[in-house]
Amino acid sequence: MGATNGVEITGPLHERFDEILTDEALALVAELHRAFEDRRQELLAARRTRQEQISAGADLDFLPETKHIREDDSWKVAPPAPGITDRRVEITGPTDRKMTINALNSGAKVWLADFEDANTPLWENMIGGQLNLRDALDRTIDFTSPQGKTYALKDDEELATIVVRPRGWHLDEKHILVDGRRTSGGIVDFALYFFHCAQRQIDKGRGPYFYLPKMQSHLEARLWNDIFVTAQERLGIPRGTIRATCLIETIPAAFEMEEILYELREHSAGLNAGRWDYLFSIIKTHRTRGRQFLLPERNAVTMTAPMMRAYTELLVKTCHKRGAHAIGGMAAFIPSRRDEEVNRTAFAKVRDDKSRESGDGFDGSWVAHPDLVPVAMEIFDGVLGERPNQIDKQRPEVEVSAADLLAVDKTPGGVTLTGLRNNINVALQYLATWMGGNGAVAIHNLMEDAATAEISRSQIWQWLHNDVTLDDGPKVTAELVREVIDEELATIRETLGEAFDEALYQQAKELFSEVALADEYVDFLTLPAYERMP
Repeated sequence: MGATNGVEITGPLHERFDEILTDEALALVAELHRAFEDRRQELLAARRTRQEQISAGADLDFLPETKHIREDDSWKVAPPAPGITDRRVEITGPTDRKMTINALNSGAKVWLADFEDANTPLWENMIGGQLNLRDALDRTIDFTSPQGKTYALKDDEELATIVVRPRGWHLDEKHILVDGRRTSGGIVDFALYFFHCAQRQIDKGRGPYFYLPKMQSHLEARLWNDIFVTAQERLGIPRGTIRATCLIETIPAAFEMEEILYELREHSAGLNAGRWDYLFSIIKTHRTRGRQFLLPERNAVTMTAPMMRAYTELLVKTCHKRGAHAIGGMAAFIPSRRDEEVNRTAFAKVRDDKSRESGDGFDGSWVAHPDLVPVAMEIFDGVLGERPNQIDKQRPEVEVSAADLLAVDKTPGGVTLTGLRNNINVALQYLATWMGGNGAVAIHNLMEDAATAEISRSQIWQWLHNDVTLDDGPKVTAELVREVIDEELATIRETLGEAFDEALYQQAKELFSEVALADEYVDFLTLPAYERMP
């Protein structure tokens, strides 16, 4: 499409895309881009500067310049908004048509409608997902599988509340240009949903609600708050109607939880413990800081590790002190409808995880599959009863220091050849599926998203650059990694048989090798992956 008022669409206009990419909606995208793109770039540059300081030896700490905010007990966030007062179980997933219906029907209180880590940012996914959300609110959505099974929405009062996760600040949308510049993926996702669905949500007695990913500072939260204020003014929607839950999934953000709540306080719906990306961030941030910051292999790190306990305890205390929801992390286990032993194991692990979270004071938690909703619901029902949340559960006894959050070396576990193989096997399977257009992938009875591949390649990069020797084998070298990549690829090829897609797995191998073995660490593997997409 040619440029209209400085906006140019470079992606194909598939059926009904014109219903989302209207002149009015794109005008909002353009207005937000022109007002805030320079600030986004400044904040991304500030991330790089901070990383350079940490790599040079500076340790993260609570900010002295915002101490007055942390010590001021008088401020609170806005009270819980309609439809997200009770969030005891939330289901996550991408916005394809089948998932939209299944998630809304799942019995969960909230659906995290994901344009980020559980989604591949194909142009068709991004605009198609916007159509699916609007159709769901209009109750014009339905789906028939290739096998002939039909899916339709239950009554409105039985549906989960939609909370949209836009892309993080680091991701561009290359198919929408404003004044010749790429737009922010997050601003595009927010603006299109807000323009088309904010009033629809209000008319249903709810509102436009969001999950904000991957932030690294309270200044990044301030940017979102300013965008919310501008968008509400532009559409004539009362200020404070938008509510946003921030994922604390980077280690720098763990030191600024109160400040993030403060910046968004009139629009805040709390914080979430995004555990897998948090582990990725710990590795990434301290990748050159030596053995003190070496984590064991991915599957050995649990939520009972001292640094993870410090993180979750601080999150609950911080949220409840400020009247905000504290939402727990992902139960990634996938039940099997063919294997009862897999089910028993999955359900037991989910019960343990959710029992710990609900006992710690979390107001709700995430699951990745509809069959896990009743399991998590039972646990939180047992703690909450008829109460919508447990924000009244204050945690004054919790004291968390910077050293507690950084106690990576106190995490039990080792690094084995099995762990190296698992990292490579799962990352290859995930990336091949991601390149094919699907960002939420069931692998070895776990629902994996982009954080899986990020942890896997980051651990291998860190092991390579810190001369790690495996507990049961040789030193980790580039030659060993290449050898294991080829072996795991052969295993996957044999397992999948005719379903093995040679072209996609070749792309996955090239991409994984690039980001795991490069001399210079790539901040997010989704950046080079996105450039490989049409």
